[in-house]
Amino acid sequence: MYTSNGIVYAGEPVAGIRVVDAGYLGNHMLLLTFSTGEKRLFDATRLLSMSAFSPLADEDVLKAFEIDHGVLTWQNGAIDIAPEALYRESFAYEQRA
Repeated sequence: MYTSNGIVYAGEPVAGIRVVDAGYLGNHMLLLTFSTGEKRLFDATRLLSMSAFSPLADEDVLKAFEIDHGVLTWQNGAIDIAPEALYRESFAYEQRA
């Protein structure tokens, strides 16, 4: 656990990692591009058991994300998830030709 700018985060910080691009694929799946250049798939259904993320059950809410300084956010920043958590809980994505 660590604190940054008065906010407590679970896990340990990963230096320099951030979300630089994201896309909604449907069925609660997000395609994320990280500052490492890697593209990874994230299944947002894994968040829905936690009450803080329950609004994301609505796909219209889920796909209305923003990227704020490398952090994926929803509902004007009321909901966010640390990029290192997204990275850790996502899967490598390789686009086939």
